[in-house]
Amino acid sequence: MSDNSESTNSLASNLIGTDIANLYGFIDKDNVHGLNLAVPEDAKALIKPWDERESTSHYADSNVDDQIILHVPFTQNVRLKSILLKLGRGEVTPRHMRIYANYPTIVDFADAENTTPQLNISLLEGETGVVEYPLRVAAFANITSLSIFFSESVGGDVSRIYYVGFKGESKSPKREISSKLEVPAANAADAPLVDRVSERAGGQNMNVR
Repeated sequence: MSDNSESTNSLASNLIGTDIANLYGFIDKDNVHGLNLAVPEDAKALIKPWDERESTSHYADSNVDDQIILHVPFTQNVRLKSILLKLGRGEVTPRHMRIYANYPTIVDFADAENTTPQLNISLLEGETGVVEYPLRVAAFANITSLSIFFSESVGGDVSRIYYVGFKGESKSPKREISSKLEVPAANAADAPLVDRVSERAGGQNMNVR
């Protein structure tokens, strides 16, 4: 019980009024695709900007049964801290999720069934808004793509998804070279330390004002 209230408070503080750790900008949206969708193009509609995360105008439904696999590639390596989901309610709520990290070879449901996922969890039912599911950072520390397998809808026929998002940080190999430009935007908490180090190391002969 205390865990629930703690998790709710944490969720509220993380989601309301901040998108500092939102990885929307690092998703390769053109190459997002899904398996067993009623409309294949709807896979891309699930990857929405932060301010549209609660929107229900676009969604994806499963096709011949209640299973969906969503493939999400990233434009660079990222460290994932949580996944954000807004799911259909009632009969179309999927109750189970498996996440496979860095498995671009999962091209059908047989591949997924024969592969051990990094995460295998039961999803919350009856939620109306976006729910944040924390990830074990050690298992998701160097991610180039995710395959997310939704299944076991309440009604057993169709699963519906409105939004899929991620929180974490990028692991750009260019971080040290261009840290003065990228770090304040990508990770504001690191900026003061990086700026101080940069100023002491090269402030005398760079960016003199």
